[in-house]
Amino acid sequence: MLATFVIGLREGLEAALIVGIIAAFLKRNGHSLKSMWVGVVAAIVLSVGVGVILEVISVGLPQAEQEGMESIIGAVAVVMVTVMIVWMSKHARNMRTELEEVAGDALARGSVTALAVMAFLAVLREGFETSVFLLAAFQSSVNPLVAGAGAVFGLLLAVVIGYLIYRGGIRLNLGRFFTVTGVFLVLVAAGLVMSALRTAHEAGWIVIGQAATVDLSWLAPNGSVQAALVTGVLGIPADPKVIEVLGWSLYLVPVLLFVLWPHALRPGIRAYRVQFGIAATAAVAALVLFIAVPASGGASLPTSPLAIVLADGPQVGTAELAPTADGYELVSTVEGVATSTVLAAGAATSETRLGTDARTWSVTAQTVPTGVPSTVTLEQLGVLNGGRTPVGVNRAQNPGPFSAVWQVTLNEHVWVAGDTLLDATSDSVTTLSLSGGGLTAPRTVTVSGGTTAPESVSWTVDAQQSELVAVALADRVAATDEAALFRYYLPLVLAVAAIVLALFGARGIRAARRRSVGIDADLPDDTDLPNGDDGSGIQNPPVRTTISAHS
Repeated sequence: MLATFVIGLREGLEAALIVGIIAAFLKRNGHSLKSMWVGVVAAIVLSVGVGVILEVISVGLPQAEQEGMESIIGAVAVVMVTVMIVWMSKHARNMRTELEEVAGDALARGSVTALAVMAFLAVLREGFETSVFLLAAFQSSVNPLVAGAGAVFGLLLAVVIGYLIYRGGIRLNLGRFFTVTGVFLVLVAAGLVMSALRTAHEAGWIVIGQAATVDLSWLAPNGSVQAALVTGVLGIPADPKVIEVLGWSLYLVPVLLFVLWPHALRPGIRAYRVQFGIAATAAVAALVLFIAVPASGGASLPTSPLAIVLADGPQVGTAELAPTADGYELVSTVEGVATSTVLAAGAATSETRLGTDARTWSVTAQTVPTGVPSTVTLEQLGVLNGGRTPVGVNRAQNPGPFSAVWQVTLNEHVWVAGDTLLDATSDSVTTLSLSGGGLTAPRTVTVSGGTTAPESVSWTVDAQQSELVAVALADRVAATDEAALFRYYLPLVLAVAAIVLALFGARGIRAARRRSVGIDADLPDDTDLPNGDDGSGIQNPPVRTTISAHS
């Protein structure tokens, strides 16, 4: 509630001040306020409509798209509040003078409509900012109803203060007011940065930097006043992730310094020196991160063969993966007998196995088992068939023995993550092609037991080893993603910031040179500049402005 209250108060007061100054100016010059109020009401209606439309669109989307929409709204809200804070920091002290100059020019041209349009655009701008910012705050709040009540109270108080300023019943130090509320809004906007990054992850847009940092549940337990302040107002979750803390810091520190930096210590015309200095620092930091941070990391992956076991548990051999020119080769060794399965790269499909994205192969192969008899008796055939005489074999008419041709069909499933064997299973089906022994024609039967040939054994990779491999792979992916965050993405952000600051610095140099040329042309040689003048012809002593819009 506190966050939305301050948002409503701050944004509402900005609009109220502009409307109050325009109204006072119109009244002082004997003009009706009707057209101005039409513009104000129209802007309010449009602003409310924008908020409603955005909320309706967001609610109507599927879950992942809702998270993405919330991320976009949060990012737009952060940009809007930042631009508003910067603009008010520069113009709050001279707002009334600037507005009255524009209003005077409009009346000089005989256009009261222009002033109504000014009021409409001012309220519309603040209304759009308020709608988007409040919508983002509602989406990240625990109780939207309480958050809405805070926004309403803030807007009502802003209207009252604006009216009192218009009537001359209150004198407000706008510089101090906007500084204090600006600090609070910077903290709220930094929380929105964290919320937007979290919803972007939930939407599947951001997958890096998701490692845990600190546990703040002790600081803000659920249902406590601290939780309402830390999580509800400042938007800081109890379990912030790496990328969320990074985004929060990168936004909070520079914007908060901008808001709190004393006007008397601001560099003015020499700002380009500071801009170039910060740009150089950011560029050096980006280069150091790119060089110093390793490209990958995390736990080492298992390199030894994985154990393969029977359904009832005992280990019967090992399985390992070997790279080939066109994929991999799975070598499974069961009781000393090795079987090779070719895994062609083009035959793989994607699948999630043990929580890990993997490529999977389903391979069917046929082989002839070793160490099996070429002739079987009727009794042996019954044992091979699980104690029953196969269907189609009559004990009286087909007494045996039979000539047997053995064949094993292997159905193997293999999962590979990266270049690491994650899991594998092998299901075998053994068939006998029988002839002789009283059979009038060859007959094929499927047998389920009685043979111990290694090729006919069904097995699977040990589940515990597969889970250990999956954990190691997940740790490796997380470490690689985090390394990429600090080796590539953060240096990229710093490099872009350095370029932008350098461009502003270059523009500042050109502006300073133009001012210097103008001053040199106006001053005689060896003329001392006034005390405190830096050569720009403009002095910027600290000013404490108290504004009243009373006519």
